[in-house]
Amino acid sequence: MNFLTSALLADSTIDVGGHAVQIEVFGMKINMDIVWATLFAAAVVLGFGFIARNRVTSGVPGKLQLIWEMLVEQIGGIAESAIGPEAKKFVPLAVGLFTFILTCNWMELIPSGHNPEWLPAPTADVNLPLAMAVTVIFLVHYNSIKARGVGGYFKHYLTPYPVMLPINIIEEVTKPITLTFRLFGNIFASVLMVSVLTALLPLWAVPIGELIWKPFAMFIGGIQAFIFTLLTLIYLGIGMSTEEH
Repeated sequence: MNFLTSALLADSTIDVGGHAVQIEVFGMKINMDIVWATLFAAAVVLGFGFIARNRVTSGVPGKLQLIWEMLVEQIGGIAESAIGPEAKKFVPLAVGLFTFILTCNWMELIPSGHNPEWLPAPTADVNLPLAMAVTVIFLVHYNSIKARGVGGYFKHYLTPYPVMLPINIIEEVTKPITLTFRLFGNIFASVLMVSVLTALLPLWAVPIGELIWKPFAMFIGGIQAFIFTLLTLIYLGIGMSTEEH
């Protein structure tokens, strides 16, 4: 076992986290390949959105309009069950999150060629999931204060009993952490699996290995996009709930 491990470490060309271009701004390193990939994913989502808007018809809908209508209807139903009567204003956020994360996750299906990749899956880099998680949690607390008032917002940390204050604070702190690493961990593991196949399989077997793995990776990407969106809606629903609800 030790011999096999040593051989893999010696011969493997896996470069986890390798990036095409890095620049430094105010002492912080920015991975430009992740920036390009994120902008590309955003452009794809916006492009499909504008195309769908231009093709909207009150008659028989086209395939693209039908897909968007089904997506909005399904997410709207989930939002209503999680948040309640005010769910409608959060549906665009949920649809945007789901489609953007799904696009980012599925970018790993693009043939990688050789490292460094020019369009890696942005969600396989911890920075993008962390940025989305922090933004979501900020919106949760902002809407919680709007719904409960400042007094009600701070009071909920003492429920059901004041002794629960430390646990409630820890729970709020861990929310962005779990959101981040649930998405990042699964997508990174999927990308790592492709890297392992590329490094360890013979050249002729690499396409076969990717053909077997990437449909499963596509499924994982869809599930993780759904889970992130679902947890966002659940956190919003919990944060905006009041004693009357």
